[in-house]
Amino acid sequence: MNQAAVHVRDLVMRYGDVTAVEGLSLDVPTGSITSVLGPNGAGKTTTVETCEGFRTPQAGTVRVLGLDPRADAAALRPRVGVMLQSGGAWTGSRAQEMLHHMASLHAHPLDVAALMDRLGLGSCGRTAYRRLSGGQQQRLGLAMAVVGRPELVFLDEPTAGLDPQSRRATWDLLAELRDSGVTVVLTTHFMDEAEALSDLVHIVDAGRVIASGSPAELAETGAQGTIGFTAPPGLDVASLMLALPHGTKVEESEPGRYVVDGDVDPELLAAVTAWCATEGILPETVLVQRRTLEDHFLDLTGRTLR
Repeated sequence: MNQAAVHVRDLVMRYGDVTAVEGLSLDVPTGSITSVLGPNGAGKTTTVETCEGFRTPQAGTVRVLGLDPRADAAALRPRVGVMLQSGGAWTGSRAQEMLHHMASLHAHPLDVAALMDRLGLGSCGRTAYRRLSGGQQQRLGLAMAVVGRPELVFLDEPTAGLDPQSRRATWDLLAELRDSGVTVVLTTHFMDEAEALSDLVHIVDAGRVIASGSPAELAETGAQGTIGFTAPPGLDVASLMLALPHGTKVEESEPGRYVVDGDVDPELLAAVTAWCATEGILPETVLVQRRTLEDHFLDLTGRTLR
């Protein structure tokens, strides 16, 4: 694995009697897209803000590009891009003016006009920030974070409020940044986004990292999917379970609807259909579903709002 662009060990952050981060450790490999996921209040935002240099660790070690994000802030500033969910822009300034200003702070910035066109901002360059739509403000925030050609960029919910076309354009840009060697740290509530983009995912809950791995590795943890089918109600579920590999579960979720939960592969599907053939049953609306990153996330962090 590449050297870590972000290295966090045993981080502790408290707000009065509330412990937001409790001994959290994670690494972000250089040249990767790494997502930090967690429910609200899990500690992910505090962790990322500490890495960005906005907060001072109360305990533990944080290193960004090998430097202390607080003590070495001046050295890191030209090398790190930050996109804040709130935008971080001057409300009366025009979009193009702000982006040109950000570009002027860097030695080798991206072409401003090309970047604006790429993110669908070409038609609103002379519009004041406060008059931009929410999606335009999001895209401008992303442009401001990457225009300086950073080595590392922190993105907080970069596609929140975007339409499908803008969301896809953002995904394409992030993949290109990664392919050019830029390290991307992403926080998002969209599991499909993390699954599509990430090389590595850290799931945070109660102030700690509770799972790490690639999206595929995390999705494959535990039962790997389901086979659902409809058939006459009241089938002998126990008999079907005996015909399937050990550990496979079967339930009639509602009359006439059956769910087989296990390690979904061609052999399991064949075993289900073979049992149906033996019993003289023609299953209908057979649906095979593999587990996703979202399934594992919900298993770990809970399926109810907190």
